[in-house]
Amino acid sequence: MPDADSGANLSLLRRVTAFGQELAGTLRRASVVDVLLRHIRETLSPKEIALSLFDRDVETRDTVHGWPASHPDRRSLLELASRRGPLLLADGLDMFAGEVANTSHLDGAGSWLIAPFLAKGRVTGAVAVRGEPARYTEADLALLEGLVSQASIALESARLVDLHDDGRRSWQEVVDAISPAICIVDRGGRIRRANRAFADLVNAPPAGLIGRPWQAFVPPEWATDLQRTLDQQGVGREAELRTGERTYAVTAVPISSTDRSTVVLLFDDQTERRRLQDQLIQSEKMSAIGQLIAGIAHDLNNPLASVVGFADYLTEVPQVPPALREPLAVIQEEAVRASNIVKNLLSFARKQEHQRRPTALQPLLDATFLLLRNQLMAHRVEAKVEVEPDLPMPDIDPNQIQQVFVNLINNAAQAIASTGRPGTVEVRARRWMDGVAIEVCDDGPGMSEALAAQVFEPFFTTKPEGEGTGLGLSISQGIVREHGGRIMLSTEEDKGSTFTVQLPLATRTPAPPPDADHRVPTKRLRVLVVDDEPHILHYMRATLEAWGHIPVVAGDGEEALTLATRESFDLVISDLRMPRLGGREFYEELARLRPALATRLVFSTGDTVRGDTLAFLESLGRPYLHKPFSLAELRSLLGQVARESGPHVLLRDSRPVEVVPET
Repeated sequence: MPDADSGANLSLLRRVTAFGQELAGTLRRASVVDVLLRHIRETLSPKEIALSLFDRDVETRDTVHGWPASHPDRRSLLELASRRGPLLLADGLDMFAGEVANTSHLDGAGSWLIAPFLAKGRVTGAVAVRGEPARYTEADLALLEGLVSQASIALESARLVDLHDDGRRSWQEVVDAISPAICIVDRGGRIRRANRAFADLVNAPPAGLIGRPWQAFVPPEWATDLQRTLDQQGVGREAELRTGERTYAVTAVPISSTDRSTVVLLFDDQTERRRLQDQLIQSEKMSAIGQLIAGIAHDLNNPLASVVGFADYLTEVPQVPPALREPLAVIQEEAVRASNIVKNLLSFARKQEHQRRPTALQPLLDATFLLLRNQLMAHRVEAKVEVEPDLPMPDIDPNQIQQVFVNLINNAAQAIASTGRPGTVEVRARRWMDGVAIEVCDDGPGMSEALAAQVFEPFFTTKPEGEGTGLGLSISQGIVREHGGRIMLSTEEDKGSTFTVQLPLATRTPAPPPDADHRVPTKRLRVLVVDDEPHILHYMRATLEAWGHIPVVAGDGEEALTLATRESFDLVISDLRMPRLGGREFYEELARLRPALATRLVFSTGDTVRGDTLAFLESLGRPYLHKPFSLAELRSLLGQVARESGPHVLLRDSRPVEVVPET
């Protein structure tokens, strides 16, 4: 299942691809700049933009957008990008005060993105974008770099065409330096000029092209589409042509707006772009499947809540015949197993704010292997986990680091599968200097030095088309770096690979686990249970009555609100998603009508995938029950409510006991 952070990278691909498509065939520098500025404004919402372009062939020309032309330090800031390369500055420009002259003139507050234009290894300009404080992230910098990279290519092409129009260089030198294939065709269909890229495309010597019909050189299957493109010149349409594994986008542009007798055919190699688009489509399909699985997992929580609840309840009934105890134990064990699978799926699919905390690695690795169990079995891969005893806990975001483990283990399994034989993936976690190291080892085919040097590059993949985006390791490396760690690769051909993740230790003490003692004393409580699932109401009523409490049930928020406004309750346990009046609306009405009772409301829900649900639950500052919950979790909640409300008639093992306050 794809991780929550991959959605951001797919969006980046779509934006850069759309930008590149809009630039296709754009041969004027001003047009490229206008399109670039528009995309920056639409995607990054900056407060200010500064953009400078330098021309090495004539006097330096400075184009500035967003700041007054008289601003004393606009050039010094933009030239910073020439020396430093792409930069993300989250807290203003103070750290570069020595490099940006007279920074007192600059309003440097806010977050900054700075990226240079590059063409053939040289800096041709720079763009600086300023936003609100903490507005921009590494993903925004990657987006700006992608846009500037595409614009750099378009600007370079435009520069070369300008040189031709101005006559400062010979036509042949200019067009031979352009990567797209160019062919100029007259009214009769004869080739008047062509660049070397076109000659290479049609596998003919440049001198042999002049004066001959274009049909004599292009593949026969191109003829119809090319003729249609020539007939529709200047209307902005392009034809897609394929030959072998290569794909070209062809545009016909008249040389003069008044004379359409001569046309320039531009052949832009779109092979790599199409490959990325195909990967994007496949990734979007996988993302949709992942969301579908997450939705199904949520829908399973309600029936699982009944199964887990009744299984727990029946194990506590003393009158269960001995012959039924073993089958009942199996039901309980399998229900808990199914519950854990669903919880892991939801946890992995969940979109939430990144929160780091001291985290034990053994449960996290166990949950990861549980997620990948079917994939490993399908690839005939045996999984081994070895965690050093008393391993200290790193300070991590569990969901992000689990994504790293999923990527590494899944890659290892796919590498083994490519050999056509069974194999083993072994994960070892151990102490490492001032942190922990997690090694993911496989006995797959390994990699050559040249291949190993590219594995962390974005979009690089050795997998067949449609089976990978080439972003997994790049994203994983970024996650680990954000945690102050690093990923290293050790590999040798025919001897397998080992990826080592090094993470720093936690600097905080982990919170103690909740008290799950099923014998925690609790007072007799009046509990309002609100849920639209009859089976859940049934087992909650039976369980609470067996423990000596007084349950009152309601099938939706409207019924519950009526009960809550005319009766007194020690606790309200409410589902979040219900017909008629949902849990959130029920809480809001209860807070308005009976604010004291609203502070004793606890939600039980399986909907923790959506970020708005999590944000709402966390805003209440109250505990909540994640369906399917065990009776131990329910007991712990009741015990907490009882302790908060003081001494009363207490229950132990479902037998009421009078408690006399100490004097």
